[in-house]
Amino acid sequence: MKVVILAGGYGTRISEESQFKPKPMIEIGGMPILWHIMKEYSFYGHTEFIICAGYKQQMIKEWFANYFLRSSDVTFDYRDGKNEMHVRSSHAEPWQVTIADTGLDTMTGGRIKRIQPYVGEEPFLMTYGDGVCDVDINKLIAFHKEHGKIATLTAVIQDQAKGVLDIDSDNAVKSFREKKRSDGAAINAGYMVLNPDIFEYIEGDQTVFEWQPMEKLAAEHQLMSYMHRGYWQCMDSMREKDLLDKMLKNGKAPWKVWEE
Repeated sequence: MKVVILAGGYGTRISEESQFKPKPMIEIGGMPILWHIMKEYSFYGHTEFIICAGYKQQMIKEWFANYFLRSSDVTFDYRDGKNEMHVRSSHAEPWQVTIADTGLDTMTGGRIKRIQPYVGEEPFLMTYGDGVCDVDINKLIAFHKEHGKIATLTAVIQDQAKGVLDIDSDNAVKSFREKKRSDGAAINAGYMVLNPDIFEYIEGDQTVFEWQPMEKLAAEHQLMSYMHRGYWQCMDSMREKDLLDKMLKNGKAPWKVWEE
């Protein structure tokens, strides 16, 4: 399956760094959080990515343009008037990455709608470019195929201001709304599986995916939740960035399911 990653927002809640670069390019352990997310999907065999870029999108394009060279051992030979480069060994990932400029002020639903031509008529994976997780992607996909609904999201229980899910006994999402601080309900952690029917629920650039489309899916019993009891953490603040950095440095990063 293709993997769609939303990476176009301003990241205003972590403006200490996002004023200089897109939020998904903020580094954890020397590599962008976007790379960490992609590494998890790649671990489960999903290596075709579509990045929905917007704010400072040229920085994402430039990073991937230089990724192969940065991840390889090379010899530059200028002898006898030559200008040759020989790749000795490459440590770059076997990825195909499409970076789409989905607009500066486009909402989340609009960004998904804009990359429809790159997805085609197949189910696809989708997540946000600011959260890491250790969910088993292939078990998530199997769950999605089994229930046959349009959309599946990964649900976690954590004290965060994210979308609240009212989940039925069969894992159907009965309603979807924004979280209040008094809630102790499961929240939307991203890591979704979406059928191509999802594009019919998105009107245009100003559609917020987490509002009208998901509320309508829930009302029509087309939204299911995959309950994840493991690790998930978004990076909305410098405190959370520092936490992720520290966990990685100490060798206790649950989202790092891949080997070096």
